[in-house]
Amino acid sequence: MSMDLGALRRDYTQRGLTLGDLKPNPFDQFALWFQQAMDAELLEPNALVLSTVSSQGMPYQRTVLLKYFDQDGFVFFTNYGSRKAQHIEANPQVSMLFPWYGLERQLAIAGTAAKISTAESFKYFSSRPRGSQIGAWVSQQSSIVSSRQLLEMQFEKMKENFLNQEVPLPDFWGGYRVKPISFEFWQGRPNRLHDRFLYRRQDGEKPWEVQRLSP
Repeated sequence: MSMDLGALRRDYTQRGLTLGDLKPNPFDQFALWFQQAMDAELLEPNALVLSTVSSQGMPYQRTVLLKYFDQDGFVFFTNYGSRKAQHIEANPQVSMLFPWYGLERQLAIAGTAAKISTAESFKYFSSRPRGSQIGAWVSQQSSIVSSRQLLEMQFEKMKENFLNQEVPLPDFWGGYRVKPISFEFWQGRPNRLHDRFLYRRQDGEKPWEVQRLSP
């Protein structure tokens, strides 16, 4: 089977992006775009595509949810035995892509990932719905499972185990913080002449350099 998708085409006309529009600090620019994504009621505005590389050099991508960010970086949570965690253990260099298609935008961030403290992970874990807390104990993420029924049986068993008590933080579950070394803000424009601006970390008094990239 083949399918010619050449006729699938859309011109991006919503808005432009100039150097004068950008904030000096890319974290502040991210906060502005993220708020605009929420105001536009985009589906899962905190969803990002996380890319890692295996020890064999094979890249892998998956969607994860950003749970908080500050000037130190961007935090997501996962099972520390998952494939992504194994990749990060061997090679902490990762990239994140926020695909805000409804605003004709995307944002790519490259950086290094490191585990956050147990205290930070516990703080977030305690805020999760109880079902999600139990689910973290059930899922041995990325491992082979024989059936959906088995997962649901294990979930019910774990519910019984933690009946009438707080669900503890699993020692195999927690957060990673990605500390950026670059941000690329991309705004779609007509005729495929898109606006692209790259922030790169520098040393000295001016920590971030901003350059326009050709589309």
